[in-house]
Amino acid sequence: MPAGMLALLVNLEDVPIMPKVSSQPETSDLAVPATAPTRIERFKARLPQVQGILRQQSTLIALFVVVLFSFIRYDNFDTITIYSMLNFNAQFGLIALGMTFVIMTGGIDLSVGGIAALASVVAALASPHGFFYALIAAIIAGTLVGIVNGFIVGWMRIPPFIATLATLYIVRGVALKLINNAASIDLDQKSDFTTIAGTTLGNGIFNPPIPLTIPLLVIAFLIGIFVLRYTRFGRYVLAIGGNPEAAKLMGLPVKRTLFWVYTLSGALSGLVGVLLAINLNGGSATEGNGWELIAIAATVVGGTLLTGGVGSVFGTLVGTILLGTIVEILQLENNYTLDHGGGLYLNSFWQDVIRGVFLLIVVLLQSRFQQKRARKVT
Repeated sequence: MPAGMLALLVNLEDVPIMPKVSSQPETSDLAVPATAPTRIERFKARLPQVQGILRQQSTLIALFVVVLFSFIRYDNFDTITIYSMLNFNAQFGLIALGMTFVIMTGGIDLSVGGIAALASVVAALASPHGFFYALIAAIIAGTLVGIVNGFIVGWMRIPPFIATLATLYIVRGVALKLINNAASIDLDQKSDFTTIAGTTLGNGIFNPPIPLTIPLLVIAFLIGIFVLRYTRFGRYVLAIGGNPEAAKLMGLPVKRTLFWVYTLSGALSGLVGVLLAINLNGGSATEGNGWELIAIAATVVGGTLLTGGVGSVFGTLVGTILLGTIVEILQLENNYTLDHGGGLYLNSFWQDVIRGVFLLIVVLLQSRFQQKRARKVT
């Protein structure tokens, strides 16, 4: 063997051999075995999720509690009472539906009560031609006022509060002029208005049958939910309410969206005018006072922020039913006190105070939620 090869083999034998690397990690004898989280730790970990659910569904939970309390305490809180309450509050719910889209853009519509009164007068005047003619005429009247509001707010850039307040006085005056400054006008009793208006569903199936206004309310809100969640128009509404300037920079149709939002509010108020004519058996130019406040209250209670950008159509429906149930409970409590004694009798003054305090609490909670949200963003 050559001498050079022999020297190379000797040097290779001096090289230390690398230890074999195992695929399994070595565990130290001092390692502390992992323990499963305790029940308290799991609860603390899920607490933020629970708080989020309670905050989002607080109105629905409150409605469930109020209804459950009513069933337990009042013997006459039955299906007939619930149908009557929903039938009466359907007009407020439809107005609140339009108000929801308006408020989500950061605006407000103070003319809805006046539009409903005007539409009721138009429906009464058109009642000799039949129910459907009166229905279309009333909706057209409300839509035209909504178009005016939308043009003034969207294209002329007049603040919504001032624009719709002015429209409120105008439509009130027009309604009085149409019936020669009279307070009200009766429906034509020879037309089919009263017959169709009194239609119920589920005769022979439900006892009592369902008033037509209840499915009308449900269908309107289902359409509203679909529009808000699954259409570009709904996304535009939320984007404009969240940040109008950013929406303009993004190229969103701000003016056109505002125009259609106020037009929608006017059309729904016109439809409510027909319901008002049904309930009053005629049209009234003086009805609807304060309805805009009821609609705003139902919208805010349902989770829509007055500053815009955040809202829920389903929440508005729940808020409308909740406020209507509270009013019904106040009446039932007075009757309970008179019949059984030991209850709490509240006159109309205290009923207004309770509703006002309830709304104030909701607004304060919303304000706190908005402040927390702003802190997280910053």
